[in-house]
Amino acid sequence: MDYDCIRLTRDADVTTITMDSPERRNALSLLHMQELVDAFARVGASDARGVVLAANGPVFCAGHDFADVAGSDLEQVRQLLWTCTELMTLMQRIPQPVVARVHGLATAAGCQLVAAADLAVAADTAGFAAPGGKGGWFCHTPMVAIARTVGRKRAVELALSGDVIDASTAYEWGLVNQVVPAEELDGAVAAMMLRVTRGSAQSKGIGKQALYAQLDLAQPQAYAYAVEVMAATSQTPDAAEGIAAFLEKRAPVWSGG
Repeated sequence: MDYDCIRLTRDADVTTITMDSPERRNALSLLHMQELVDAFARVGASDARGVVLAANGPVFCAGHDFADVAGSDLEQVRQLLWTCTELMTLMQRIPQPVVARVHGLATAAGCQLVAAADLAVAADTAGFAAPGGKGGWFCHTPMVAIARTVGRKRAVELALSGDVIDASTAYEWGLVNQVVPAEELDGAVAAMMLRVTRGSAQSKGIGKQALYAQLDLAQPQAYAYAVEVMAATSQTPDAAEGIAAFLEKRAPVWSGG
């Protein structure tokens, strides 16, 4: 499929989805989000072992494209927001680890993308904000992902102030996993991807999906769910191979190669 707003490239086992509308600050128009949904679904069904979400231009993502919102009726805006929600949940539903490569400003739904990604590596030039708090349209849906990532007090500060926080603050608050100088960003993303894709791809995919599922449960239900998943996956070929390799003091050979 040809895309208008994004680029899809692959290097060995890693696919990179690049938001490529720099003239619009990579704002998330309906078309842009529909293309991202299609790309993540395609990559999720592929044999790629990891996904990098990147962006072209000075801004990572400026959030929703207000040109799509201006003059739209309730149903049209609702469709826009549900498409965004589909995108955010799909990133967490696909089996591959998703690493956000954040080089610049990520605001509103752009900050939501960072929070929804499994992992995020930021350049020291990046910034993060939920600016609706100082405007006329509050960042209700972005705060679903952001609040679950940074915690209540910091989420309230971000949401009500609308202020930009720098990359080091985002790291301190848990919004990103790592901050590096801008010139080291690609190397840091590659190193992170290498760390989180080693081992059995099948086991990791089930593990990622189960992790998100149990986070939405109360602790007793989370344990009950996790026990069943862990018991069931003990019977998979990769689990047997990993255990045998450990006991035999040899390198494992996974079913996916």
